[in-house]
Amino acid sequence: MTPDHGHEDWARAAFARSRAAYPSSQAPVGRILTAARARRKRRRVAAAVASAACVLGLGLAVPLLKPAPGAVDPARRPSPAASSPLTPTPDTVGVRVAEGTTGGHRWSVTLEFHRTLPKGYTPPTLPDGTTAPGTSLLCQRMYIGGVRIDHQGGPWADCQPVTGTRDPQAVGGTGLWGLHDKGLRGSRLMVSTPEADVAYGVVTLSDGTRMKAATATVPGTGYRAWATAIPDGQTITAVDQYDTHHHRLGHDTNWR
Repeated sequence: MTPDHGHEDWARAAFARSRAAYPSSQAPVGRILTAARARRKRRRVAAAVASAACVLGLGLAVPLLKPAPGAVDPARRPSPAASSPLTPTPDTVGVRVAEGTTGGHRWSVTLEFHRTLPKGYTPPTLPDGTTAPGTSLLCQRMYIGGVRIDHQGGPWADCQPVTGTRDPQAVGGTGLWGLHDKGLRGSRLMVSTPEADVAYGVVTLSDGTRMKAATATVPGTGYRAWATAIPDGQTITAVDQYDTHHHRLGHDTNWR
C-alpha cells in the first residue's frame, strides 16, 4: 500500500503544536496519533462506501440491459403462423396460406399483393404483341427446403399483373408445383386460388391419405388460396373443394 504522507505530515504538525503548548513534554502524543488514525479510517470508510455504490450501480444496470421478458432477437424471430398477415412493405400486403414439413424439408406458400407495380417489374407481352393489363401485382411465393419455386425466372416469375383488389382473372386456378421436372416428381405443392365460396380443399392420395387445407385470404382483397404438400412418390387420386357448410363444390381426378 502506498504510504499516506499527508496523514504523517498532519500528525507531525499536531505534535509540534502540542509540544509548544506543553513545554514540560507532557504533550498528549497518544491522543494525537489516535486522531490521525481516526482520520485515516474515516477516509478508508468513505472510499469503501463509494466503491460499494459503484458496484451497486452496476448491479442495477445489468437488469436494465437485459431484454424484456418475451422479447425476441429480430434476427431469430419465428416465422409467421399459417394464415397470418404479412406486410413486407407499406405498399405490400400478404398472407401465409400454409406451411409444414415434407420429405424432411420445410415448405410454405404465401400470397403477396403489391398495390402498385413494383419498381423493376415489367409486365409480360401477350401473344398478340400487347402488354398484359394490370395496375397491381399478385405473387404466389412457394418454398421447399428454403428454395423458392421458379426462382430461376427472376424475382417476379411467380407473379401476375392484376387490376385492383378483386380481379376475377386471378381466381379459379389450381396448380401442382415443384423443384424438379415442373412438379412431376419429388416433393410438390398443390396450390388452389378458388372462388369466394370455397372454404377448404381436400386432396386424396393413392395410399388413401386425405389432406385438408383451409383457404386464406389476403387482407382487404378478394385474393385467396389453399395449399398442401404432396410427398415424393405419392400420386393424387382426387381433389375436392367444399364450402363452409361442408357441401362439396368440386371434384377433380385429373391429377397425378
